[in-house]
Amino acid sequence: MKQKKKIYLAGCGGMLGEAFHSIFSDDYELKCTDIDVNEPWLSYLDFRDFDAYSKDVTEFKPDYLFHIGAYTDLEYCETHQNDTYATNAIAVENAVHISNSQNIPILYISTAGIFDGSKDTFDDWDLPNPMGHYARSKYAGELFVEKHSPRHLICRAGWMMGGGPMKDKKFIKKVMLQLKEGKKELFVVNDKLGTPTYTHDFARNVQLLLEKEFWGLYNMVCDGITGRFEVAQELIKVLKLENEVKVTPVSSEFWESEYFADRPPSERLINRKLDARGLNVMRDWRVCLEEYIDLYYKNYLK
Repeated sequence: MKQKKKIYLAGCGGMLGEAFHSIFSDDYELKCTDIDVNEPWLSYLDFRDFDAYSKDVTEFKPDYLFHIGAYTDLEYCETHQNDTYATNAIAVENAVHISNSQNIPILYISTAGIFDGSKDTFDDWDLPNPMGHYARSKYAGELFVEKHSPRHLICRAGWMMGGGPMKDKKFIKKVMLQLKEGKKELFVVNDKLGTPTYTHDFARNVQLLLEKEFWGLYNMVCDGITGRFEVAQELIKVLKLENEVKVTPVSSEFWESEYFADRPPSERLINRKLDARGLNVMRDWRVCLEEYIDLYYKNYLK
């Protein structure tokens, strides 16, 4: 029997980590770590602790290092800048040093948020211009991985969908929570454009690149460019609540006291490089949204 290759996954306790564990666990031997040990398959590690991180990876002897975790709450990042750079930038440098010492490839997760929204869509070769400390810290990670890791995957995600009620901290969960609370009118911005990214499709596409060993940087988002307002409308349609819930468009100013961090007007990505290689397995965001709700939120509103 062929021995399974080993992957060390750092920062694996969130919505994306859940998808990686689900997609990779059958074919690979995994060690999944996080500071939030919320699953039986997780063990504790703070990847900001270089010595502990290095020791744990070295002892596991993996074939690949997946550095997944980061602070992704933009408001937190604006108000906790030192913590943000320690977690989203310095810890990534740690991961690169460790992967190089083990002579193994590294996966780094980046974001569509590193662009400034100066145009409608951005492909893999457009030059980022980050707004705010979250975007700057994530772009710093990109630059370090690209410059210092000889074998790397940098995969840029858009608006994440995944993890279910316990792990989803993003837009879908926020809307679902309002519906669970009995809200009959949703006020959703109509001036923020982007590309949803289903965590399970993302993990599958990473696996494909890993197996082909096509190292490099890739945009990796669902097919179909859209906006927050359209996503909310589609969610209400999937839930068959069109006659019960009204989705009202508002400008970003409506929510500025709660969401005060700078956000680009458009962070729509195009998977031009995946398409060129014939390796784009990201499905349409509407198909993924329907699957996500069916798998994770079936009884949430009952």
